[in-house]
Amino acid sequence: MRRPWNRSELPVYSLSTTDGKRHNMNICTFVTAISMQPKRFIIGVYKGTFTESLLKQHPRCILQLLSSKQYRLVELLGKKSGHSINKAEKLQDKTGLFHHLLFLQDSCAIILCEAKHWYDTGDHYAVLCDVITYRNLNTDPVLTTELLREKKIISA
Repeated sequence: MRRPWNRSELPVYSLSTTDGKRHNMNICTFVTAISMQPKRFIIGVYKGTFTESLLKQHPRCILQLLSSKQYRLVELLGKKSGHSINKAEKLQDKTGLFHHLLFLQDSCAIILCEAKHWYDTGDHYAVLCDVITYRNLNTDPVLTTELLREKKIISA
């Protein structure tokens, strides 16, 4: 039996960040809406990542709710480091721009956020973000951790 925190089927997101010149995207499953008014999310950002570096330089980001057909992107976005590979270059035929940030065109939805507070929580920061605006892109099924398990991309 799985550990309790791995039993739930969680949505899979990608966080798109920039410093104005360089762009990066990662995979996030530690994401939760935390307030309705104002609309806010807490996003888990792994320490020492290129995402952390860019987000600290430029607090605006796009939280992308991935669609189930994007499951293959997890290998690039979640298992490769932006410190060593230019993910934006590899994804250039799959992206568009929204408020000067790259987004994956096949995502279910994109949410423009601004990082307001960083909380040290262990190996991740819990980043409190205000929602600025959002856009629904399609009605495809959402990518979940369960689908990633079925495809043997993750084991937990």
